[in-house]
Amino acid sequence: MKVLLFFLIWCLLFVLAWPVAVLALLLWPIVWLLTLPFRLLGMAVGAVLALIGALLMLPARLLGWR
Repeated sequence: MKVLLFFLIWCLLFVLAWPVAVLALLLWPIVWLLTLPFRLLGMAVGAVLALIGALLMLPARLLGWR
């Protein structure tokens, strides 16, 4: 559904301003590559926070808290 909505918005942009739509289509892989390290960093931070949360809840889980 998300891809279909993105495609429809791009088609509307193509009809209204085709040079901008073509430029957006050409620049999208570059933007994706530039944001890749930030997404990887976000996943790493999320994993570390989940590990800290699991370590903090470990005593309660060992004592039988659900």
